[in-house]
Amino acid sequence: MSKPSCEQVLQEVIAKVKAEFPFHAPESSICSDHCEVCTKKLLELVEMEIIGWQTRLYQGDKPNFAELNQFVKLCKNVRRALVRNGLLVK
Repeated sequence: MSKPSCEQVLQEVIAKVKAEFPFHAPESSICSDHCEVCTKKLLELVEMEIIGWQTRLYQGDKPNFAELNQFVKLCKNVRRALVRNGLLVK
């Protein structure tokens, strides 16, 4: 069995993030008085990264390992913030 390409892994991560992160939740459930970081802005950041990568992939651009690693790290950090703010379960 061969290892998946960076492109395949990126597509899998994007699918998982889109399924798990509350991108389309109403603002009232995303924003609260007790958040440590601005969840809305973090979700917007991840969404823009996803759109950028989907566009690049559609145009035939292939991510390298460093780019993939950077995107995964961003998603992990945002997920951690979402858990701290009570939007996701650990």
